[in-house]
Amino acid sequence: MVVSHSRALAEAAVALAFGLLPDRGVPVRIAAGLSDTELGTDAVAVADAITAADSGDGVLVLMDLGSAVLSAETALDLLESPIAVRLSTGPLVEGLLSALAAASGGADLAAVAREAENALAAKRAQLGDTADTGLADSPQSSTGAEPVDDSAITETIEVTNEHGLHARPAAALVSALREVEAVVALRNATTGAGPVPGDSLTRVLTLGVLPGQRLEVSAAGPDAALAVAKVRSLAENRDHDQPR
Repeated sequence: MVVSHSRALAEAAVALAFGLLPDRGVPVRIAAGLSDTELGTDAVAVADAITAADSGDGVLVLMDLGSAVLSAETALDLLESPIAVRLSTGPLVEGLLSALAAASGGADLAAVAREAENALAAKRAQLGDTADTGLADSPQSSTGAEPVDDSAITETIEVTNEHGLHARPAAALVSALREVEAVVALRNATTGAGPVPGDSLTRVLTLGVLPGQRLEVSAAGPDAALAVAKVRSLAENRDHDQPR
């Protein structure tokens, strides 16, 4: 769920995330503003939204700043029944997108929270900040899968999608890979970035794959060949979408 001083800001962040993701299977609640136009946060409204959002698997709360954090902390004391809640340190926009991508693939609360908290890794990599190099290079999946083994199918694909793997096609790729029974690792064979797990949008985006670059995919498991085919289809689709 999203806690913000501004309802317009919260609604825009949710609309952006849903616009970039292939489906809307994960519900998002908003507790934002004191009215449609008045800025502020309300701990009671946050508690009510947490209760409404809980389906038994727990609730991840993303906040903008200042009193949004204080209201979220206070809301935990107002809950009438025990709910597993994580207050995320992740950025509001990038964290929401990454969290929704993970949750839609069946990740648990801890993995979803981890994706949100690491959501700035792609931006840091793109701008040359190496602080999160370990994140980008780790083949460990955010959802707990083991790294791809030596028996994996490996193929290197030229990315001819007109816009590379920016947010929307990367989200589509992650979603497609979560539909198959295979453990997948991806590496930017042109720059050497990776490998990263194919089920983590946060990490796939750190590869910074541009048009004309080569993407190495390794897959193991019953659907390994299908997984490679899905990656190839998305990487080579010139008309997949327009840049966002």
